[in-house]
Amino acid sequence: MFVFILIFINILFFLLIPYSSYDLFGLNILFFKKDFYWQILSSMFLHANLTHLILNMIVLFQFGLILERKIKSLNFILLYLLGGIISSILSLFYIYFAYIYFNQIINLVGASSAICVLMGFYAFLDKHSTKGLVIALLLMSFVPLLMGVNIAWYGHIFGFICGYMFAKIKK
Repeated sequence: MFVFILIFINILFFLLIPYSSYDLFGLNILFFKKDFYWQILSSMFLHANLTHLILNMIVLFQFGLILERKIKSLNFILLYLLGGIISSILSLFYIYFAYIYFNQIINLVGASSAICVLMGFYAFLDKHSTKGLVIALLLMSFVPLLMGVNIAWYGHIFGFICGYMFAKIKK
């Protein structure tokens, strides 16, 4: 049930929030400069384009349904939101580092980090799929970079590790 609510919220954000407002709601240096603390959560529901939204929602649907049934709805939504928030906080270190040392301005958007939390959690639960999920994580994080597509590979990695660690702690 929560999977469908999350998908609906993501679609709603995509339709209602204009791209010109992404500096306010995406995760970026304004978090530090102007205390835009809501970015930690709001960035998880924004997507750069329709392809980004569709791909993320397919993976959220796939892993979300499995995990929501397996760990129950309340635990699922807590895992998704808490994992996404922690991944966003960890991504802030990279965003800050890139700004300070390379004068690079990053505006992180997308549900990928929170979705990777689900993948990491599942990778711990199903040992037979762990290797395949790690390979999928590496492919979806680094192949687009090799093709010149700007992607938050660090958010994917942080999310996967968070999910894996949450599952290990829960054990």
